[in-house]
Amino acid sequence: MSADRKIVLNAVHREMGARMVPFGGWDMPVHYGSQIEEHHAVRRDAGMFDVCHMSVVDLRGERVREFLSHLLANDVAKLKTAGRALYSCMLRPDGGVIDDLIVYYMADDWFRMVVNAGTTEKDIAWMQEQAPAFDASVEPRFDLGMIAVQGPNARDRALGLMSDDMRSAAAGLKPFNAATDGHWFVGRTGYTGEDGFEIVLPESETEDLWRRLAAAGVRPCGLGARDTLRLEAGMNLYGQDMDETVTPLASGLAWTVAMDGERDFIGRAALAAQKAAGDIPRFIGVLLEGRGVLRSHQKLLDGEREVGEITSGGFSPTLERSIGMARVAADAGDQLQVDIRGKKLPLRRVKMPLVRNGKAQIEL
Repeated sequence: MSADRKIVLNAVHREMGARMVPFGGWDMPVHYGSQIEEHHAVRRDAGMFDVCHMSVVDLRGERVREFLSHLLANDVAKLKTAGRALYSCMLRPDGGVIDDLIVYYMADDWFRMVVNAGTTEKDIAWMQEQAPAFDASVEPRFDLGMIAVQGPNARDRALGLMSDDMRSAAAGLKPFNAATDGHWFVGRTGYTGEDGFEIVLPESETEDLWRRLAAAGVRPCGLGARDTLRLEAGMNLYGQDMDETVTPLASGLAWTVAMDGERDFIGRAALAAQKAAGDIPRFIGVLLEGRGVLRSHQKLLDGEREVGEITSGGFSPTLERSIGMARVAADAGDQLQVDIRGKKLPLRRVKMPLVRNGKAQIEL
């Protein structure tokens, strides 16, 4: 996959002054001048992200729920009302994470899934390999665009730009639910730790919505702010915090694995064996005590012993401190240090999320 595939909003981003970078095989905006100002706009007001590079996949068939029950580590039996969403990992037989995703139950014969940009091709190939046993169809929807509108004022700004039918359906949505008017699809979901919508609509209408949101005072935001927001919110990033070499149990995602009952999902046996063996690495939040910046792959030490590494790290604009996520040995102590260019600096373990709904969740 080349690094210069262009999303439908590419020219608009450049017109609005975005700095563009390769991401997941796409040419994407990293910021529009100030990553920190974009971050604060989402925490305090309203910001929007172009997520057209992510892929919508419709799954259909009379046995589609049975198919997803086998495919996903979380249990779609939890989805009992139309529009309800579920976060889950899709696993290899050895328990490694193929991708993390959101799936929406829309009807008994229709579920909608949103998967990551960089994993789209392998995700679709994997699903198409599994689907025939359940007479299910896997339909990538590359004709659709997607904009995430996030922040305390995001929903109000977005609702004012919807059709009467869509506004009526979206206004009453509870978190982690979606609705459609048959044309647009709106989920009360996001990747920032703030309230908001993720709006899926025909690709041909995406530029018009982006411009109307900007005119309504919603600030365009790039990948930089998206990363610092999700890091403060304690949300995993595929390819950094988990991938095909680690299981959800070692990635802070045990809560997304439904092991109750006898449901035989792909990867279950491997996860059961990992739990039985014990000694599963812990996934923790960390705060750097002092000056410096946490980055992926920095080594963590407990005394002289190397016990793990930072999986995601960076500067938190809300906390004005360096924060991160880390995978450490099960027996690692609380007094950890990080090796930053040969210097050992102290870390404090902190509970995630560090920030939610604009407010710090930890004491500094």
